[in-house]
Amino acid sequence: MRQTTTALLWRAGLAVALVCGIGLLPWLSRTDPALTVLKARSADRDPTPEVLAAVRDQLGLEAGPLTLLGRWAGGLFHGDAGHSWISGDAVTPAVLEALGASLLLMAAALAAAALTATAVCARTLRLGARLRLDAGRPGGGGGSAMLAALPEFLTASVLATVVGVQLGWLPALGWYGPRWTVLPGLALGLPAGAVLGRLLDDLLPSAFAEPWARAAAARGLSGRSIARQAVRRCLPALLPNAGLFVVGLTGGAVAVEQIFDIPGLGRTTLQAALAQDLPVLQAGTLVLLLLAAVSTGAAHLAARLLIGPALRDRALPTLHRRRPPAPSRLPLLYGGLLLAVVAAGLPRDPLALDTDQRLRPPSATHPFGTDALGRDLLARVSHGALDTLLLASGISAAALLVGVLLGLLPRLSGPLVDTVNAVPPVLGALLVTAVAGGGTATPALAVGVVAWAPLAAHTSALLRQERAALHLTATVALGAGRGHLLRHELLPAVVPPVARHALLRLPGTALALASLAFLGLGAQPPSPEWGLLLAENQPYAERAPWAVLAPAAVLALLGALAVAASGGVRLPRGRGRRRATAEQTSPDSELVTAR
Repeated sequence: MRQTTTALLWRAGLAVALVCGIGLLPWLSRTDPALTVLKARSADRDPTPEVLAAVRDQLGLEAGPLTLLGRWAGGLFHGDAGHSWISGDAVTPAVLEALGASLLLMAAALAAAALTATAVCARTLRLGARLRLDAGRPGGGGGSAMLAALPEFLTASVLATVVGVQLGWLPALGWYGPRWTVLPGLALGLPAGAVLGRLLDDLLPSAFAEPWARAAAARGLSGRSIARQAVRRCLPALLPNAGLFVVGLTGGAVAVEQIFDIPGLGRTTLQAALAQDLPVLQAGTLVLLLLAAVSTGAAHLAARLLIGPALRDRALPTLHRRRPPAPSRLPLLYGGLLLAVVAAGLPRDPLALDTDQRLRPPSATHPFGTDALGRDLLARVSHGALDTLLLASGISAAALLVGVLLGLLPRLSGPLVDTVNAVPPVLGALLVTAVAGGGTATPALAVGVVAWAPLAAHTSALLRQERAALHLTATVALGAGRGHLLRHELLPAVVPPVARHALLRLPGTALALASLAFLGLGAQPPSPEWGLLLAENQPYAERAPWAVLAPAAVLALLGALAVAASGGVRLPRGRGRRRATAEQTSPDSELVTAR
């Protein structure tokens, strides 16, 4: 009871700190909120001292930020979140309406993600159900990694242009019914499903190798039943990350909501942040925090129900057995292709302008074509690789370290993960910029602040199950201490899958850096950074598709390389082999898994 109370107080304190930080955003960023609100209301009106004074008086800015926060918090007890500083309308109905649109979009995205994850794991499920799975051969890793590496705003633009406008199969603009949810749901669900599918595909071979699967096949159970139980066995380790995706699909769908003109919560929060409409921004953030708490609680409850009493009785077999590393040819192939592209473009000038060669298709002179200013795309992709890859790799390594360390302390990191994940990436960038100021390090800091959260959630989920494993109970009975268990049992089992997860998110980290360019917080022209290339050339996607396909293809290649390289991250050879052998030969494990 005491631990639960402490966790609730920690979670509430983090939520209060975040909401207060948002309430102080204009003052932290040293901007005049009256001027920002005036520009949002009427961009053509002159900001004379008299006009600004009238705005301050109307909004009560002279009372100071703490008084404003107190008034806003006091109204929450009566269900009143205040009135918008821009429109003057009540905030609560507007935020609830935006939440409804986001929840409907989230449901469509989760359906698309579930179908995508099933397709990614189809080969493993089919072979595992027949007990013919070769753990040394990876599943459809390359294709799923390329899908996960595609930016959501690019996928949304392609779907809207091709499926919605050119083919006319589905509506591409607006929000008027179920048919309008299909394309944006696909744009959000395809990358999320690819990531979740890869994480599930990573655990399934160990589940199919457990004794219960052989016993079920010997008793004549159908392959479909065995596959269904294997998925159920792996789901508890994935549910925390699925909960993070739920919140991310609600608050982080800003680009997709803008492309399809969806009045969702992410878009509403972004517009409020840019206009410094604090009542709307604080209410939207508070709703996202509540959604994060509900999603996390539901994920933990579902995990406990799926595992059953085995978690309490410490009677689980481990899912992290020794497996042969993935074949080394794929990383060499993908890495060689990436190096060849970079080497071919480095001798070229990425800044040379030639207006006579605007939007030229690929040719012998320009293998990747040219952009809207006649610059060679191969040169820009190659020169942008160094900054993009080095920065994304550094952030991913730091996120892995922080995620594992905090994941080992779930009572501390659990509420912190929920709070960080509830903040839309764009809002997080604005907060970091307000506190740390602008500069070359601001994008990396803004992305790094949130990049560790999924890895910490993954670490905590795996650690919870690994602590209940049979071999760990036997090791404790033999007198092993906490330090020995951590160094020789827990970390060797948890770190490899989390490291593979971090590699899978490497392209996403590069895209997160790129998304900040839309707010002027990331790379600036004429930088050849890959995300900026996508943003600059997106308006010409229909007329010159090669302008966006070139950087998108390189990002997809990076994703395939990351997943292929992650196949070599395995348990230490001796430890993993002894553990797998001990569990496979233990009669107790057969009895427990057969219950």
